Amino acid sequence: MVELQNKYKLGVRRFGLINWVGATNLFYKECSRFFVVWAQTLLSPLVSSLLFLSVLTLALGNERGEVLGYSFIEFLAPGLIVMSLISQSFSHSVSSLMISKMQGNIVDMLHAPLSALEVTLAIILAAVTRSIVIAIISILVFSVIVDLNFYNFFYILTFGFLGCFILGSLGFITGLWAEKFDHTATITNFIVTPLTFLSGTFFTIDKLPAFFKSISLMNPFFYIIDGFRYGFLGKSDGSIFFGLIYLSILSFLMWYLAFYLFKKGYKIKS
Repeated sequence: MVELQNKYKLGVRRFGLINWVGATNLFYKECSRFFVVWAQTLLSPLVSSLLFLSVLTLALGNERGEVLGYSFIEFLAPGLIVMSLISQSFSHSVSSLMISKMQGNIVDMLHAPLSALEVTLAIILAAVTRSIVIAIISILVFSVIVDLNFYNFFYILTFGFLGCFILGSLGFITGLWAEKFDHTATITNFIVTPLTFLSGTFFTIDKLPAFFKSISLMNPFFYIIDGFRYGFLGKSDGSIFFGLIYLSILSFLMWYLAFYLFKKGYKIKS
């Protein structure tokens, strides 16, 4: 008995610096959540993007001139794809925390030998993975409909990853804060959706008045969409270098806030 007590002391980690087995299994569990209902989680965003593309194309027709030297539909397609990615990344993280809290099984996560670092990264990276799968499907389908250009895959992957990581972290924070799904809708309706629609998805910001243009230049969603689109078109509406630095810093800050709140047990520990 004494030997067992010495070998299995409570509060002592026996997995090294990182519990790779536990973190990996949590990541797989989160991925299985969206693969099981793939029609809802993977195909539904594609349908929404295609509807946006169809409605705007039919409404504007040939009256819309070139944007950044490309036809409007070529300009629009990358923005619709990344808009879908970031919204789904947010949705995955927030639903993961909310469902766990409402079903009462979040205690399993809290009592498991997993640190706040491992839990936050596993859930957020699963959200990013869901968005990457949606991106692959969307690009393949959009390539059939639109003459997509591929200027540089580095910018497509980098800005896509940063955008999804930031929104995945925001979703994690929202999931900790919210007590019911109405609260999550508040963040979606008053933060995520307005910032997305005012980020240059459907237009270039040089069309905006000076005041609103200056606001757009502080909007991280603008740099996510602009950088992602730059990977396709090779032309940007803002500074790609500044956007890369800005989003990299913001992604770390958003993750650290999620990590800190979970470690402190914000609204999940009595």
